Formats: sequence, C-alpha cells, structure tokens
Amino acid sequence: MKEKQRGNTRQRRRPDGKSDRPGGRPPARRAGERAGRPAKTNPWDSGPPAASPPERPQRKGERPAEKAPVILETPATDGYSLIDSGHGAKLEQYGPYRIIRPESQALWPRALQKETWQSADAIFTGDTDEDGMGRWRFPAAPLGETWPMRLMDIDFHGRFTSFRHVGVFPEQIAHWRWMRDTIAAAGRPMKVLNLFGYTGVASLIAAAAGAEVTHVDASKKAIGWARESQALAGLEDKPVRWICDDAMKFIAREERRGKGYDIILTDPPKFGRGPNGEVWQLFEHLPAMLDICRSILSDRPAALVLTAYSIRASFYSIHELMRETMRGAGGTVESGELILREQSAGRALSTSLFSRWVAS
Repeated sequence: MKEKQRGNTRQRRRPDGKSDRPGGRPPARRAGERAGRPAKTNPWDSGPPAASPPERPQRKGERPAEKAPVILETPATDGYSLIDSGHGAKLEQYGPYRIIRPESQALWPRALQKETWQSADAIFTGDTDEDGMGRWRFPAAPLGETWPMRLMDIDFHGRFTSFRHVGVFPEQIAHWRWMRDTIAAAGRPMKVLNLFGYTGVASLIAAAAGAEVTHVDASKKAIGWARESQALAGLEDKPVRWICDDAMKFIAREERRGKGYDIILTDPPKFGRGPNGEVWQLFEHLPAMLDICRSILSDRPAALVLTAYSIRASFYSIHELMRETMRGAGGTVESGELILREQSAGRALSTSLFSRWVAS
C-alpha cells in the first residue's frame, strides 16, 4: 500500500521509523533491444546507487497525448472519511476510530465545533514536519497498536506509527479503483508491479481483482505487515510475490532479464535508503527510474502510474517527465493532484501530485 507514508509535503517512513526505501518474454528480447537501443549492463545492477544516476539514451518518437490538470477525488467511503479539517490539522475516520493528525495545507478555519474534534479517539502529537517523530495520545482510553480496517472489500491492519501515518493513504483509492476496473476489463491475465509498495493494500486489491502481483519494498517490517494483511484478507492463495529489495536494483535486474508488467505503480519517497544503504534522491533518480519502468512494461501494457509526495514542484514537472519517458508509446499522459473531500464543508484537501500514462 502509498500506501506508504506520504502527502503533498510528506516524507514517508518505514514502520521501524527509518526513511522509506529508494527504493515473461524470452530472455533474448531485452527491454533495451525492444526500444531500439543496444542491450548493455545496467549500472544499477550491482552496488549501492551512485549519487548521480546512470545516463540512459534519450527516447525517440512523438510524445503521448495529454490531459492536464486532472483532479482525482476520494470522497467519503466505507472505512474512511475526511470528517473536517482546518487550522493545520485534519479529523479523519479510519474504520472504528476518529483520528486527528497535523495537516499543513489545511489553512482554513474548521467547519465543525470543537466538541466534535474533542471526540477523537487518537491524536498525533509531536513534530509537525512530515518526517518528524512524535507520539499518539488517546483521550478516552488506550488503544492497541493495530486495528482491523476494510477498504474496497479488502481487510488489512491499521497501525499507529511514530511518524503519524497509519499504514494506508486513502487518496490512493482513486488509483486503486481505476486499476481494479482495468484488470477486470482486460479479459486476459494481467501482471502488476507495485514499486515502493509499503504495506500492500494496492497489491492486495490488484490480486483480488485477478492480477499476478509483484510487490517491492525495502522495509522488512513493511513486507511483514503486508503479509499479515494478506492473511487477514483471506488472499493467501492469490499470486503475490513479496520482495524486500532496493527498488532501483530490482527493476534493473528485471530489465536485464527481459521481464514485463502490464501495470506498474510507483510511489517513491523524496529521500530514502535501501536495505543495504542504497541512497534514493527523488529529483536525481526519478528520470532513470521511470525510464527503466518504461523498459519493463509488457508488449501489451495498460499503464505506468507515478505518485509524487514530499516535493516542492508543480505537477507539470512530473507530467512533462512522463511524456518524455513515454515518447513513441502512444496513449495519453494524465497528470494533476489527488484530493480528499471533506464531509463537513465539502472543501478539497490536496494530498499529492500524480502522473500516469495509460495505453488508451
């Protein structure tokens, strides 16, 4: 699940409190050869990523069509709602619990009376930065570390972490619904790669829809959390590969092996480290990462989806990068923002930027 720790100004954290990860066709038909480039060893294949990413050949051909700005909205749904927001905080309903967390973009006054806010079951206190540590206060009664959640017919565990996040990012429901419908309508087996997959809700939704899923995250604890949720959801018989690895190293190996995926979800943090100390810097490494993802799309791809948190940029930055990455592939690049809609006053709370290439 980006499910991973995030937001428009968010730095995601692993469940253990550390910065989050950087992150079938015949082997003879390597991705570089399919793109008209000579096959060669990828510099990401061995050792920690360098400070500067390896340079890759520039893509040729026409840029895809474009739709921008596109606003993808998550209204209240079973299992989650944004009840109210304002004065730098948000009041949310996660399953059975009402939770208050800091939200720097909630610049407006609160719409609901203070008595409603005072009824919260859990309040995050401490550093107001997205990557700042803090603690949870439980006004009425102490709560356990985890609790059962359900979104889009998938059961999983919510968890109170020391970095304010709870293991699911509901604004992603807009992407998940689109992905689920795309898999269901494909009429053929679909392979999904969930890169920087965090606690796995997106992976479980894809698996439940009938896809064969590969989930990659650098945090062993996040992988363990995802496996717990798979059991809770009753999806242990579904084809999900849980892989603890550096994201860049993993996709480089997949490119070398000629692997292909029909849908790729990628949800990188602004900064992170892999399991062996590999360094991830979004502004330095994102172009190379997207280009490798382009190379490991299947011969009949459906989409490449990027969500960007923790960055000071316009969505047009990643929009134009995606269009350059997908030169010659046809399709359309849709970019904009993911928003949550309040129940109280109907205001839109922007949570992140996104760009996705779709084949049709």
